Formats: sequence, structure tokens, C-alpha cells
Amino acid sequence: MNIILFEDSDCTGLSPISLARPVYAITCATYRLIDWIAQLGGPVWGVVRPHLQTLQETDYLPGVLQISEVSGKECLLVNARVVPTLKNFQVLQQLVTTSQACVVRSGGVLAAARLSAAASQQLLTGQLMGTTFTESELLNELFEASVELDLFHYPHDVVRWNVSAFSDNLNYRLQQGSYQEMAAGVYSAGGTKLGDHVVWDTTAGPIVLETDVEIGPHVFLKGPLYLSNGAKVSEFTSLKNAVYLGHRAKVGGEVESTIVESYSNKNHHGYLGHSYLGSWVNLGAGTSNSNLKNTYGEVSIQYGDSKIQSGMQFLGCVIGDYSKTAINTAIFTGKVIGVCSTVYGFVTRNVSSFTNDARSLGDATELSLRTMTTCQERVFSRRGIEQRSCDIQLLQDMYHLTSQERDLDDRPLSF
Repeated sequence: MNIILFEDSDCTGLSPISLARPVYAITCATYRLIDWIAQLGGPVWGVVRPHLQTLQETDYLPGVLQISEVSGKECLLVNARVVPTLKNFQVLQQLVTTSQACVVRSGGVLAAARLSAAASQQLLTGQLMGTTFTESELLNELFEASVELDLFHYPHDVVRWNVSAFSDNLNYRLQQGSYQEMAAGVYSAGGTKLGDHVVWDTTAGPIVLETDVEIGPHVFLKGPLYLSNGAKVSEFTSLKNAVYLGHRAKVGGEVESTIVESYSNKNHHGYLGHSYLGSWVNLGAGTSNSNLKNTYGEVSIQYGDSKIQSGMQFLGCVIGDYSKTAINTAIFTGKVIGVCSTVYGFVTRNVSSFTNDARSLGDATELSLRTMTTCQERVFSRRGIEQRSCDIQLLQDMYHLTSQERDLDDRPLSF
């Protein structure tokens, strides 16, 4: 059976974390949706926003199928916003094995559909965008399955689901993987380098270390935790409660209930809690975020002109790819920092993409595309990675896609 992952019109609501990657490649609770989809066994075709099509073919779905190879065969449509949890994966498994054509909706939104070969031919021929799928009358005629699939709606949903689904996802990983138990509840895939006086606490969940993880001396690790290939933990670091470190991420200080995507650095002291960091983010020494209001109430979060109640008492920050903080930066509760920005001082309001934001110090300017392209080349070379034309093009596309959000006027600080 062919599987079609599609981004719908609401995927832009996950900006800034969806700007630099397909939504199915957002990490949450140690998995991306594409990781679960790969376990379903069928050829996968992706429908993503135009600026991500080349990146999809090079980094996520190499040898991507053509529409002629997909239409006219049984297929499973899956919304790229489906949360990558074990529960949702099990529902998708049911849809693959059922013989009945059906549709699954979440709050009236198309989450998935099991299509016959005839329906696939009718729906897909000449219709290449996920928004077209969702508007098709054909889907309205299908039987609605009595199963549920959860969807991401806002960036803070990723932080919320990371905490709630982490243990189930991690335990599944242990069952499916090949690990050696190096201490009670601590599992390694090999090549782990341990400094002296590392303290493990697995009373609340296991700690899983993929290949070539490096942990410095005097480190405290409290599960559940997942450290990807080549992740590095600095000396005197504390990691606890649903922390995910991506491929070759580097962290220090105190990190709690947070996703750190691949190649990001928080290598020094400072607190990071209940947050999401995209790839190639760098937090300067002493950077800390607040994840709890002084009133202990529910955290609200601003997206564009809308203020959303998160339903969360603990919520830190969301930082888009390629952004950086200066030393001793303080990020207030529930703040969003766009892609390719640099922030200084106190971050008391959201920060637009491609912005040098020192508003608390009296200054904010646009960060030029040329500067960002040069910076990308430099940070890539530090990790032995060659800058490609598609990487430069991604920066150019993100710059233009975010042009309307840059508002560098002198509005008062927003506490």
C-alpha cells in the first residue's frame, strides 16, 4: 500500500518550527511522524509546501514517488500534523490492515483516509496539493472510522505532547531496538563515553543513549531521557524529565522537558525548560528561560494577533532554526522566537524571524539574508558539513515567507 503524507493549509500555524522542515519531520517524544510511517512498510509519497519540495527529496524522502506511481493503487492518506505518538501509530496500523475504505477526522479536519485503488485514481490524478485532498467531495462520501488521531495545532502542542507521550514512545523504542543495559534502567547502543561521577536516576523512566553519546563528568541524568547519535553533554549538567537531544546536539547547564533538534548548542550554564529548539540554534552562556508564571497560572502564548491559552502551567519558549541568543539572555514565559534571529537582553515579547532583537536595550534591526547565508556556511563548516544550494535556497525562501511578520517599531515592552 502506498502512503501519502500531506501538509494541509493549517501546517503554517506551526511556524516557526515548521518553516525549515516538513511538519512530519518535527520531533516530539523521541519520534518524528515520518519515523512511524517508515514502519508501516509501504512506499511513501510526500506533499509539502513548495519551498520544501527540494529539501524533501534530498533529506527526507529520497527517490520520492511520482504521482503516476501513487494514483490507481490502494493508499493511506496521512495528515503531516498527526502527533508522532505510539497510540497514533497503532491507529495507522489498523488503517493499513483494514479492508474498508474510510476516513478519520479530528475536530472536523482530515487526519487520515484509507482509499481504494479506484478512489485513489479519482482523487489524486491531477491533484497534487494536500489542501485539494481535504476539499474533495469524494472523502465526504467515505465511511467515518470510529478511531481517533491527534493533530498538532500550535507550536506549544509539541512541547505538551513531548511530556505526555515520552515514556510510551521510549519504552517502545527499547522493545524494538538493540541496546545494552549499562546500569539499572540505562541503555546504550554502543560507543558511549562517560566521564567520572555520572549519576543516573531512572525511577520515573529509562535513559536511552544512541551510538557515540559523550557525557562529561559530574552530570546528573533523570529519566525518561533520549540522547541521539553523537549527542554531547557537558560537565556539571542536569538533564531531567522528557529531554530529547537530537543528532550531535550539545548541551550544558540545566535542561528539563525539552526538545533540542539536531546540531543545536546549549553548551553552557543556564536553565532551559519545557521548550522546543529547532536545528542549528545556539544559546549563549547564561541564557535562561522562564517556564512558570509568578502567579502559577496557565501560560498564554501569542501567535500573530491571537493570544492562545495553552492549557499548560509549565511552558518555556519555542525557538526556530538558526536562531541565537547572546550571553545572559533571559527569555520570559511562553515566548516564540522566529528563525534566523539573534536576541539580546530580556525577551519579553515574541521575536520575528530574521531579526537582531535587542529591544530591551533599545534596538531592533532586520538581519540581512546575506549575513544569514554567510553564518550558515560557517556553522556548517564547524561541524564538517558542506553548505548546499538547497540550504541557501531554504534561507532565501524563509526570508521572503516571513517578510510580513517583521515589525520593528518602538512598541512598549510586553511583559
